[in-house]
Amino acid sequence: MAGIGRLPVPLPEKVQVVESEGTVTVQGPKGKLVFPIDPALAVQMTDGTVVVSPREESHRAKALHGLTRKLIANMVEGVSKGFTRSLEISGVGYRAEARGNALQLSLGFSHPILFQLPPGVQAKVERQTAVTLEGIDKQLLGEVAAAIRRLRPPEPYKGKGVKYAEEKIRRKAGKTAGAR
Repeated sequence: MAGIGRLPVPLPEKVQVVESEGTVTVQGPKGKLVFPIDPALAVQMTDGTVVVSPREESHRAKALHGLTRKLIANMVEGVSKGFTRSLEISGVGYRAEARGNALQLSLGFSHPILFQLPPGVQAKVERQTAVTLEGIDKQLLGEVAAAIRRLRPPEPYKGKGVKYAEEKIRRKAGKTAGAR
């Protein structure tokens, strides 16, 4: 076992954590996040750190211990620094454009796609083929990035489509002409 749950979560300056009635509220300079805590776990705030501990010795409490600690750590990092996720678009005529709280994507279909961004996620388009998503909720940001990628996943022959910036596409060889 890795023991992730036993590690305390350090709190940076200007970040406040409040535990009340089965929820943890984390508030910082970038915003506020709320997370429900399972009754099998206890959350204590001590001298600038947050400690998550199981209240009972059950399989459920052990399973949720490290997960809850990491989710609280992600909330603390999100409200203090924020998260970003970068997407790259490759293909002839494929492009993106930011329009308020929506992205207009041209991905080779007969019509442009208007993708509405949920509250808490902002998009920046540096070049027409590079999109950066920003937000304080890591889970929501990952879901939005995956939904945009699902609109036109990269294909293995030419690499056309929407991919994560750090993603490597395994290319396949096409047909060989005149092979007998």
